[in-house]
Amino acid sequence: MIDPQPGQSDAVFTLAAWLHTFTPTAFEIPWLGLPIRWYGMSYIAAFMIGALILTTLAKRRLVLIPPDRVWDAMFAVILGTVLGGRLGYVLVYDPALLTQFTPSPPWWGLLAINRGGMASHGGLIGLVTAAWWVSRGWKVEGGDGQTVVIGKSSTLHVMDALAVMAPPGLLLGRGANFINGELLGAIVAAPGKPGPWWSVQFPQELRGWMGPGQRDELSHTPALTPEVEARLWTLVDSVRLPGETWAAGIERVTARAGKHGAELSQILSSRHPSQLYQAVAEGLLVGAVCWLAWAKPRKPGVVAAWFFISYGVLRVVTELWRLPDAQFGAAGRIMGLSRGQWLSAAMVAVGVGILLYAVRSGREKLGGWWGARGKWRSGEVAE
Repeated sequence: MIDPQPGQSDAVFTLAAWLHTFTPTAFEIPWLGLPIRWYGMSYIAAFMIGALILTTLAKRRLVLIPPDRVWDAMFAVILGTVLGGRLGYVLVYDPALLTQFTPSPPWWGLLAINRGGMASHGGLIGLVTAAWWVSRGWKVEGGDGQTVVIGKSSTLHVMDALAVMAPPGLLLGRGANFINGELLGAIVAAPGKPGPWWSVQFPQELRGWMGPGQRDELSHTPALTPEVEARLWTLVDSVRLPGETWAAGIERVTARAGKHGAELSQILSSRHPSQLYQAVAEGLLVGAVCWLAWAKPRKPGVVAAWFFISYGVLRVVTELWRLPDAQFGAAGRIMGLSRGQWLSAAMVAVGVGILLYAVRSGREKLGGWWGARGKWRSGEVAE
């Protein structure tokens, strides 16, 4: 059998659910043997779109960041997003990575971003830190030889700018989650049963099986009836190489899901495509809220506040159809909510606090698409 090329998908439509057959690799660089993954490309695309948005705002003088300092600001944004996202994931979801060391690069589990593991809440904390750094401005030498600071503003003003930049990146990131078959949604039809037309069957759910009768109880792999499990091992045994483990056979089936669509449709459960729900919510709906908040002159922090509120509310809602992190087992939900939902609820509280502070502050209303373009000069907004 010929494997599908990286990035290609042999989509299989059953009478009910759609079988997920995407591969995480978009393409490979042949002479380097380096796989380029959709997840990494989503980050690159997100940063490029963010830079384009920030450049447009700067050139139209809708933010106090000088146009020639946009990429300096983007450096802080990229660093804050990556470091915050990774640290947030490790500290909240997988602290064991802090003590994992390997003889091969990147040597330390904390640095093994190539194996996945980024937390959006941590990335947002990193963005707030980046906003503070950017708000300090940049020291340059003036015409009289004196050092002056350009682009200085309030942290809340920079947070407003980052709030309108973030949603496209969130949209792309959730799309990459879907392609990778991770962050699975709740089951709507049991394994072997037909699911609704909008549901998706993810072969990745089989990775919790270690062998016949051996299933990781902490995984999101559902239990199978004896009849359905027998079908699974018959399929795995048909593709397993001599001496290969059952788990390796599972990976082989998962990687070639398009070739085994008929068999898998009778083995897999049907799930909510929660990654797509969150892509629409975090990328499109939150984006619409932020751009509407930006439309009229407002006090610094109002746009960022609405970002926190809308993101938090929608994240809590969409996670009703997303499974909690498997590694926590029964502790994955606290008082019925996942850790992601609790963090999102905290975001709503922070957003409300920022909104109240911004509205009650004595600062002048700034920005908006109408009436402010070309009005601002560097230094008009101060801490």
